[in-house]
Amino acid sequence: MKTPYEILGAEGVQQLACAFYDAMDELPEVRGIRAMHAQDLTDVKQKLSDYLTGWMGGPPLYQAKQGTVCLTEPHKPYSIGPEETEQWLLCFDKALEKIAASDELKQMLEQPIKRIAAAVQNRQHALASKDDPNIIASC
Repeated sequence: MKTPYEILGAEGVQQLACAFYDAMDELPEVRGIRAMHAQDLTDVKQKLSDYLTGWMGGPPLYQAKQGTVCLTEPHKPYSIGPEETEQWLLCFDKALEKIAASDELKQMLEQPIKRIAAAVQNRQHALASKDDPNIIASC
């Protein structure tokens, strides 16, 4: 069985990373996670491509540049709950569609990508809206 990296190749992984962040720019329902990113997504596209390359069975580019493959630490400053996790997964699904990933590849990545999204999540509940009239005080 081929690894996802062998299926996509370096160029395909790069396309997937770009398609992921293109989806984040294009989908209004993912504004919450888009707001967590810089206006210019060039650097983060490359970081995601590097991470996915190693994670999918290719060379460990992210580790070589960042010194680690830990994703929880860089995401720690952001409030990532169930909504943000679903938004992230939606972007990933749209990216797979955009690059015309095979059903085999989608199936191969489905559970592992959900595990990554769950690992980065750092709160279990949605944040209460400050505009909610039923909220006495919000932090």
